[in-house]
Amino acid sequence: MIRTEPGAGPETVTEPGAGPESGTELKVPFVRIHGDPYTCGHRHGAELGERLRDFVGDGLARLARIMPDPVSMRSLRDTLAAHRAEIESQTPRLAEEIRGLAAGAGLTEDEALLLQLRREIMGYRRIPVAGDCTTYARAGDGPPVLAQTVDLNGDLDDQISVLHVAPTGSPRQALVLSFGGLLGYLGVNSDGLAVGLNLVLGGAWRPGLPPYLAIRHVLDTASGVDEAVEILRGLRLTSSRTLVLCDSRKTAWLEFLGDDLRITEADVTTHTNHFLHPDFAPHDELNVFARNFSRQRLDTCRGALAELPSDAGVEDHFAVLSAPPIRVEGNGDIRRERTVAAVVLRPGPGELHVRPGDPARSRTHTFRLPGSAEGRAA
Repeated sequence: MIRTEPGAGPETVTEPGAGPESGTELKVPFVRIHGDPYTCGHRHGAELGERLRDFVGDGLARLARIMPDPVSMRSLRDTLAAHRAEIESQTPRLAEEIRGLAAGAGLTEDEALLLQLRREIMGYRRIPVAGDCTTYARAGDGPPVLAQTVDLNGDLDDQISVLHVAPTGSPRQALVLSFGGLLGYLGVNSDGLAVGLNLVLGGAWRPGLPPYLAIRHVLDTASGVDEAVEILRGLRLTSSRTLVLCDSRKTAWLEFLGDDLRITEADVTTHTNHFLHPDFAPHDELNVFARNFSRQRLDTCRGALAELPSDAGVEDHFAVLSAPPIRVEGNGDIRRERTVAAVVLRPGPGELHVRPGDPARSRTHTFRLPGSAEGRAA
């Protein structure tokens, strides 16, 4: 049976289809964060407070179970302070939202900031990894779509949520996939812009704006790919990353390496975890085993897309994301990446579709924005 909860804001639906046995289905909390920045953060924190407090209490958001060296709030104090200064300088509204998140969840401001910086605090090590997201986007012929796996360590499928972001004074809203208190990760806004990402490894990671917050900032402020690119040119990111953009006209990938940025625009974008631009490829720090697997997933993705019709439906895209090697199975080691979610974003109607956990074993949850670009054009 389809369960629909129209409520105030986006419609949420759980689609029928292949999934886990009754009683084992992963939940996807849906949080409406509306208002000024502090109020948005406070509502987010209040809604998920118990879960976020438990997460922070689990070895500092499981960092102690992943990192090779001991970690504590005391040892991270200077790191957090340096990043806080950058976030306040570059995105003051998001800095205020983090303060609201702390108050609403009953966390310290440092703990709320830690949740935004987990990946940067982990840094990167030259060891074999199982995966770290396969992303593709298509525009031009057929309805635009951005789809990807989310491959993370830390067993974070229990921390997934979807945020409906409606900031006071903004002409746009967004649906954002979040993990463990993140203000941003990937998503789609009501102007018809979708943003995804891949981890790439290179350069010196330093205090700056975490890429997850950069994505949220773009969803809050950009109406399409071109405007998003201009906004991203002006940001100083903490760490290397690839962002994938999609609107009704085109797609693009942007690779970040230190203060340098490379951009490629196309009707179809595919990306995994190694640098594609020839200027950056010599600086790739991904180990040889992970690079070979990244190339295998990229080739598989390109082959699957070549066979996928331009008007393919959401479940057709999930079929691509649910098949190995694009879908990465875990081996029981919390330190290893595995697919903890798969997402299909449809920028036109403003839809975020997610399969939490292993996408081959979970059902599709659908979230739809009111007043999307397609809806306004109708």
